[in-house]
This record gives sequence, C-alpha cells and structure tokens, in this order.
Amino acid sequence: MLTSTANEDIRTSFWPRVRDFAVPASMIETATARRLAGDWAGACAAAGFDVDLHLRAVARDHGRELASRVRSDLRALAPDLLRWHMPRIAPDGLLRPGVTLTLARYDTPEGPVHLVARTAPAWADAGQRISLALWSRSTANAVGHPHPRPNRRFRLDLHRHLWDAGRAGELWGRSGAGEVPERDCGDVVRDRDGAGKAGQGPEAGEPSIRSRPRQLVGHEPELMAPPDCAVDRWAAEARILLAAEGRTDGVVLVRLGGRQRLVLELGADDDVIRPVPTPSAGTLSALPVLPDAATWVLPDLQLLRAGAIEAERLHPLVAAALAPDRPATGPPRTPDRPGRPRLVECRGARHRIGLVDGVLAPLDHDPDEIRREELLVALTGTPLPCLQAIDEAHRRPHCLVGVRERLVHGDTAGALAVVEGLLGPEALLRTGPLRDELEAAALRRITYGLFRAGLTGPGPAWFRPRPSGRDPRNRRTHPRHAT
Repeated sequence: MLTSTANEDIRTSFWPRVRDFAVPASMIETATARRLAGDWAGACAAAGFDVDLHLRAVARDHGRELASRVRSDLRALAPDLLRWHMPRIAPDGLLRPGVTLTLARYDTPEGPVHLVARTAPAWADAGQRISLALWSRSTANAVGHPHPRPNRRFRLDLHRHLWDAGRAGELWGRSGAGEVPERDCGDVVRDRDGAGKAGQGPEAGEPSIRSRPRQLVGHEPELMAPPDCAVDRWAAEARILLAAEGRTDGVVLVRLGGRQRLVLELGADDDVIRPVPTPSAGTLSALPVLPDAATWVLPDLQLLRAGAIEAERLHPLVAAALAPDRPATGPPRTPDRPGRPRLVECRGARHRIGLVDGVLAPLDHDPDEIRREELLVALTGTPLPCLQAIDEAHRRPHCLVGVRERLVHGDTAGALAVVEGLLGPEALLRTGPLRDELEAAALRRITYGLFRAGLTGPGPAWFRPRPSGRDPRNRRTHPRHAT
C-alpha cells in the first residue's frame, strides 16, 4: 500500500541520492559491455567487486559439475544490477556493512555450498566494494569478517531477478508493479481482481493481514505494519520460501524492524496468510525468515509511483522491467562541458575564469596584474574577485556536496573527474574542505586494503582471530634463541 505519507517519505529519503551516485552510469555501461562480451571477471572489476574464488580450486574441492554451475551463474551475474539492489542503511544509503547474502545455493553430498556476496564492516567500507566467494560448512570463515555465514534475512537465491541479467524481467511480477496499490482496504480478504472472499473476513474469525496492510488485523493496535511493506506479496513470497524448504504450508517469520517480529501461517490450499501467536524464543529462531527483498516494496517502484524519479534514471534492466511502455519525458540532461569558462563579477565588469594549460586561471587579466595581486595577497591584502572565485573553487567549490557523495559511495573516478573538470588536471589543491575530503577518502581506501590483507581490525591485535588458531599472546616478541 502506498499512501501520501509514504510518498513524502520516499521523496525525502536517501533513495533519490542513492540512485544518482551509488551506481553511476559509467559503471553500468562498462560492466554491461564486458558482461555481454563474456568477461564476467572484467564486469565484476568494473562494478567494484572483489572475486575471492577460483574455478579451478572449486573443481578440485567440489567437483567439475559444481564448478560448471558456478561458472554459469557468474556469467549470468550482472554485478552492477546486484549493486543496485543490495541492502542499504540510513542516513546516507550506504551498503549494509558486514553482511553476507546468498546468491545461489548448490546441494552436494557434503552439504550445501553457497555463492555469496559480502560487504566489508563499517570501519573498512571505503570504496563500497563487494566480494564474491563460496561458503560451505567445511570451508574456513572469511578472515576479519564479522558475519561470514550467509544471513537468512538477506538471501537472493530466491530472488535471482535482482542479480541475474537473464531473469531481470521477472521484476515486474515479483515486485507487484502490475498491481494498483489499494488506498482504502476493507475488512475482507481480496483476490487479485479485487473481489472479496465470502466467509473469510474478520467476522468469520479468520483475520488476514492482506485486508489491512497498515494495521495488522488480529494483533494489538500498537503493532502496525510500516506503509512501505509489500503486504500484498507476502503470501506468494512465503509460498516460494516454504517451497525452497520442501514444504507446501507452514509458518514463516517476518522482520518489520530492529525488534518487531511477526509470525504468519500459510495454508496449503488458500492464498492467504494469517497472524499466529508468537512462539518461544527457541522456536522463533528456527522458523524460516521471509527475505528482506520480499518484505518491503521495491524502492524504485515507490520512487516511480511518487514521481520522485524518471524511468530513464533507473538501471536499464530495472527500467525495462518496471516501465516498459513509459514514454521518455525528454532527452537526457547533457552534463556541463569540462573547462567551460565561467563569469565572475569583478570590479563592476563581468570577467571570465577558465582552464589555461590545465589550471584554472583568470582570462581577462594581464599576467603582470595577476602577479601584483598575488603579491598583495601575500601581504594580507584583498585579492581580485576573480582570484577570490578561483581560491573558493580550490577550497570549497559549489560541487563539494556532489564530490562528497561520489567519494562516500565509492565513485572515486567520478569524483576526480568532477574536480579535474572544475580546477584542471594540473591544479594543486589548496588547504580546505575539498582537499580534506579527498585525503580522507584516500586514507579510508588504505584501511580497506589492510582489511582485505588481514593486517588490521577494529579491536586490539591480540583480540582479532587468526586463521592458524594459535593465540598470539603466547608468542614472544624476541625468541630466546634468536641471533
């Protein structure tokens, strides 16, 4: 259900900024070209993925048949599409840190093997990079990762359309894009065509959460479903989840927030899920969890319905699925040409500043006049307005917010392109917020490299786990028999 309040929330949320900066168009274009050429590893590199698996090692450890299945899934993987649909957190819309989610599951005699995607912990999430690996109970855990096991809440093996380019068209049906959101639901259980089922309303003693997406019927009044829950899709998604567990009916757990839980029961013959009393903590942890991708309405669908984004700004595969017949609102916006001269009000006249020999410089002042003004500035004088504009561009440019957003989301190349287009490729940055942002981003990338190498961690060195299993506190700094 999508109400006016939900529209206002999605407009002011982090999702519009995420769609502008998290997966830039250059990344999508490069990754798509390499994927279509059959270079899945190159596509992963273009989309900011680190591949931590080797197909020869997979064939040696698990057999050629499993290696062939993994290779097939990697060729179908659209890493830019996966990055587009990865779970994110407020307030900046960054990737959810320290999570391991399943992309595909392979059953073997030794147990299930998972193709997983991992995000770095929050203290080492510079670059917003994602790693691909294989996980099984017999393999060693990822060194330094807080949660190396696949998370039951974030599993995309039941939602291949969120990362498989060949199945991206299923997004239309799985997201409920073809259904008109109901703004005033009655007290009966509605079919897909809107007709009510007789004898299945609250009067019959069988309340259904599909009747009121916002207030869960059959629960205490304070238990409210957020307006962006995909309640109308819960029954179908619960059946897919139970089918993956080898069952046709049963009970599933839905997580609506940090501490809000809901237990639902799905019958074998009907298409309705009903709330049931919450069991004990031990039983609750054993229930299958409805994936997060099935719990909430797709953010892109909310943005389109609220008019907060145009279809052409979406990922091409997402736009083709959600808005196949939507006419384009106009030609794409042409970015400003790098190095284009800008006008500055200088002593009653309009002067130009632009790039000269790769450096931002005033265009309407003689070199001798510029040298005199620079000497005046060195003597604590007031510089020309043109020089003031150049100094402001070096320290606190108008594009600082966009540069910061690109750096936070890992688009270092895009941030540097914006800076070079403004100041020139040969410019020397001056002390100020712009230089501080670039230096901080470089230091964070070093921290991520140390994390990948297993050389640093958030806690003391003696506390971090070592793959060898030996306690480093019992290791002498200077061995007794050292020469």
